[in-house]
Amino acid sequence: MGTVAPRAVIVTRPTDLEALLVRHGTRAQAAFFLKSQGQTLDEILSRHQVEASARHQLSAAIPKDWRRAQVGRTELDRFLFEPEDVILAVGQDGLVANVAKYLHGQPVVGVNPAPDRIPGVLARHPVQAVADLLAASRAGRLPLENRTMVEARLSDGQRLLALNEIFVGHRSHQSARYRIHFGEREERQSSSGVLIATGTGATGWAKSVARGRPGCPQLPKPTSAELVFLVREAWPSPSTFAELVHGQISGAPLSIVSEMNDGGVCFGDGIEGDYLDFGYGQVVTVGRAPGPLLLAA
Repeated sequence: MGTVAPRAVIVTRPTDLEALLVRHGTRAQAAFFLKSQGQTLDEILSRHQVEASARHQLSAAIPKDWRRAQVGRTELDRFLFEPEDVILAVGQDGLVANVAKYLHGQPVVGVNPAPDRIPGVLARHPVQAVADLLAASRAGRLPLENRTMVEARLSDGQRLLALNEIFVGHRSHQSARYRIHFGEREERQSSSGVLIATGTGATGWAKSVARGRPGCPQLPKPTSAELVFLVREAWPSPSTFAELVHGQISGAPLSIVSEMNDGGVCFGDGIEGDYLDFGYGQVVTVGRAPGPLLLAA
């Protein structure tokens, strides 16, 4: 039996134009809506054309003897990835994070369709480089970065993975109530929630929380194996404290016990709709995930 051919899996998210058409039905109706808001369709159409051209070039760069598939961001949880897959995430940097938690060692190439508009922290490769990257992957020469992922595991066995950070707290703007355990220390807290961030996530939400905070540990580098936890706006009271508010996780994981009767959640990478319920008495253990994301360097 011959070797199974590699498969290129193109991962996309809707362009602004595609999202408008889902909402309004036709381009004319979308244009009418924007006009009523003092806007035009011109810029949105221009961006769509740039991305559509990039997708076409990308498809043409895949070798003829490779298998191929395409999946949208909202379908990732239902898509069956295969061991031979090479993932081509085309679009914003966040799309790499969206796909990361569904993979088990498949390499990811972040493709930037619009370098003048997209920062390219994770989606760093121009479309023109894809053919060479796929050839390198097939030859086993694709340079890869190990990007540490973070895992939250509930006491009932449910688990959640994330590339940037995991949030533990209340799903609304109410205070989250819990007991936090780290090393030999334990504290009952009421706060706006806890972030546990990777080196990849240290340039985003975690950075804004850590900015200007006295005594905060240095945030991990993008390829670091360490994690950092940051408690948001802990509120001291006669029964709650605000001393154990940050730390670097390099060994034993962080443990949090919920004291919320309703609304406690854990979610990853800012995707609030994909969450674990975190009700009273449940324990979540957050630490480094067993395997990293393999990102094309």
